[in-house]
Amino acid sequence: MKMEREVTTNNEQEAQDRGGKKPGISAAIIEELMKDYQKPEDLVGPGGIMEQLTKRLYERVLGAEMTHYLGYEKGQAPKVEAGRRRENHRNGTSRKTLVSEDGHLEIEVPRDRAGDFEPRFVRKGQRRFGGFDSKIIAMYARGMTVREIQAF
Repeated sequence: MKMEREVTTNNEQEAQDRGGKKPGISAAIIEELMKDYQKPEDLVGPGGIMEQLTKRLYERVLGAEMTHYLGYEKGQAPKVEAGRRRENHRNGTSRKTLVSEDGHLEIEVPRDRAGDFEPRFVRKGQRRFGGFDSKIIAMYARGMTVREIQAF
């Protein structure tokens, strides 16, 4: 019988150390983001803070998927056995325009040399990406934990 061990992430461990509070965004980061805020368009308009955050979030998730797929971090050399060639590796990015409730968002999607990488967050050929925020909020409202939402 195989026993499974529960793995905790750094964020979960930090939350436990702080008395069970979930990790959040620090006030200093919010202040830094809002320092040049003058009108609502600076926040939610084209090129605003929300668009930039969304773009970086999507690109970060896609990059993490690529790292998981290849088995090594960006900028690191993969472990290759002696006498064998590296089968697959990163091969830059390609642009993709997503259409959401907030308008068009251009993101950079990582590629692999063999062309086998199939992202799950934003699939190949997918152009519409709507309701992401409302889906996450709905999951929280139904009482799902962060771990359950991540697994979903």
